[in-house]
Amino acid sequence: MKTIFVDGYNVINSWPNLKQKKDSSFEGARQTLIDTLHNYGVFNACRIILVFDAHKVTGSIEKKEEVNRNISVVFTKDGETADSYIEKQVNALGRKHEIVVVTSDSLEQQTIFQRGAVRMSSLEFYNEVLRIEKSIKNKADKNRISQKNIISDNIDDRIVKILEEIRRSK
Repeated sequence: MKTIFVDGYNVINSWPNLKQKKDSSFEGARQTLIDTLHNYGVFNACRIILVFDAHKVTGSIEKKEEVNRNISVVFTKDGETADSYIEKQVNALGRKHEIVVVTSDSLEQQTIFQRGAVRMSSLEFYNEVLRIEKSIKNKADKNRISQKNIISDNIDDRIVKILEEIRRSK
């Protein structure tokens, strides 16, 4: 299963919808990102680890929350950046796993690439997510159309014929 590491604040500051939302509610922007990544992870059958910096929060300890089986949220400990956390995890997983790292930090992109992971900029990932959301919407629309409840589907053919004759006779 592919694992995608996402530098949370980097993405929030890069995606237009989240950048705007964070101005009124940072928590709201984080939750929107979590929800979006959940849908993406389910659709693509991949594991997502969303990492937020807490390196400037004095005394903070690393906190990991399993949102569901597709997504985990990590807040780094005091003094640890999201980049350094991701680098450690990529090193631990090694080159045997398919790993993608989403960040627009160019130094981080180079470091991750050297460790065998695929790198993707935040905006590239944004466009990928939009494409997936459109695909999900199209599938949902197709299902909705194919599941229309038409009265003629639920009554006997003989009755449909009689009703049609009545309709035409007027």
